[in-house]
Amino acid sequence: MFARIREDIQTVFAKDPAARSVLEVLTCYPGLHAIWWHRVAHRLWRYRLRWLARMVSHCNRFLTGIEIHPGATIGRRFFIDHGMGIVIGETSLIGDDVLMYKGVVLGGTSLNKGKRHPTIEDHVVLGSDAVVLGPITIGRCARIGSGAVVVRPVPCDSTAVGIPARVVRGPHLEEPNPRQELAHGQLPDPIIARYRQLEERIALLECQLGEQAASQASAPEDVATEQTS
Repeated sequence: MFARIREDIQTVFAKDPAARSVLEVLTCYPGLHAIWWHRVAHRLWRYRLRWLARMVSHCNRFLTGIEIHPGATIGRRFFIDHGMGIVIGETSLIGDDVLMYKGVVLGGTSLNKGKRHPTIEDHVVLGSDAVVLGPITIGRCARIGSGAVVVRPVPCDSTAVGIPARVVRGPHLEEPNPRQELAHGQLPDPIIARYRQLEERIALLECQLGEQAASQASAPEDVATEQTS
């Protein structure tokens, strides 16, 4: 248990440059507290002490502002940074070394009793206020931009942004290398890119129509000149 706690503290130092001391991490990181409370609630859930597990989860939400259903499965070195408003549903499955920022929602889209929440594979980064809905998989090393609404699976080593989220970087696109950091200021905007393509196409069509109109206007003059001569 103490080895796991030590690993959690080291994870905070590795993923948050603002962390300055062990005392600060132990006392001032609600994301870390939420993970510890969840482990207690999850163990109670597995022992079928469901009401008690939900009460521990409810207290966790009251103390940290982070709502994690006790049935959710979370891997190692999971770090929640500025976790206020995070919601993780019952059948969510989160892998190792996942980084999650504030306001993220792992939600369901149906009332079925089975798997209805997302699967987040290892080394995924979920930006602030990102929403991932349904029993979809976010592939290993994927990056989800802030404010994205993800309703379809995201491949490994890819970056998805927008509403609904679109993959803008990945192995099948122009930039195949996985992004180790989610640089929001440098993410491409697929909507703006599409608008620019449409503007270029419209400008080309206008140019072609102008040339066609000019040629049609000059045709009667040529005919009149020939008749006069």
